[in-house]
Amino acid sequence: MTDPIIPPPELAQQWMTEFYGTPIVPGEACTDLAARAAQWGADQELIACGNYLKQCAAWEEEDVIEFYNYRRPKPLSLKEQALAVLTQYMTGETILTNDSVDTIRRALEALND
Repeated sequence: MTDPIIPPPELAQQWMTEFYGTPIVPGEACTDLAARAAQWGADQELIACGNYLKQCAAWEEEDVIEFYNYRRPKPLSLKEQALAVLTQYMTGETILTNDSVDTIRRALEALND
């Protein structure tokens, strides 16, 4: 999965200072708003790139959807996370940590009895 697009705190502070005309330390709400705005802008650019690929590079719709999914993959479900942890453990790639055991526990608790 790609990392979320989050502007550095220094940039959020610079934007706040420019907006208000005086140095202001951004709070959590401002930092969250900056992250959401950055993500929205990145998503709009991704859509524009996809449209360009369809129009100018003659990509098929399916190829553009694959491109979108590659750049903005959906996070693994809890079940998929638990299965990945177990697979890594069973193949000897990793040991079970507290976090991995917690993931498996949460996945089992989500099952209906």
